[in-house]
Amino acid sequence: MAEYTFFTNPMSRGQIGRWALHEAGVGYDQVLVPWAEKPASLLAANPMGKVPTLIHHSATGNKVVTECAAICAYLAEAHPEAGLGPSADECADYYRWMFFAAGPLETAVVTRALGWQVPPDREAMAGWGSFDRTIAALDGHFEGNNYVCGNRFTMADVYVGSQVDWGLTFGSIPPSEAFVAYADRLQARAAYKAAKAIDNALIEESRK
Repeated sequence: MAEYTFFTNPMSRGQIGRWALHEAGVGYDQVLVPWAEKPASLLAANPMGKVPTLIHHSATGNKVVTECAAICAYLAEAHPEAGLGPSADECADYYRWMFFAAGPLETAVVTRALGWQVPPDREAMAGWGSFDRTIAALDGHFEGNNYVCGNRFTMADVYVGSQVDWGLTFGSIPPSEAFVAYADRLQARAAYKAAKAIDNALIEESRK
């Protein structure tokens, strides 16, 4: 048995989890999850039946991790030898922008895609304020930084970068100069290419 069991579907946020696994350099067994029928082993680990779901078969027992940002953070901490966690000086940016992407950014993008708009006089009630403010905040960070933590790639870039990469691909995030340059740097990484090649092949196979 590999160190990890990875429940995923190639046409899902599972792509984020796979990229994180490849950056961490750990072995995993994948379980492909169809949309219509969730396997009992997945539901036992995660009653919501969501992918990605990760099980770490550790020396102290099985550890279940769900939610992409949590999977990224967990892998960085569980495998310090990969050098993807934050230094003491990087912790502020690392956690700030990872949670920003998991909260305000994803909510702003999804609500906009669904056609939901917060009335201007109610923006103070919404954690993301508005789509424009959320995008401007993240774009401003990358105007002065190559990565989430300045000039060094960390696991936070797997999560934040996946949100930007996906948004640029599907047009839900505006193609600013800073965002495009950031995505280009991420797409050049060997682990990114390896993970995407697997998911792209699985997607192609499913269409036959």
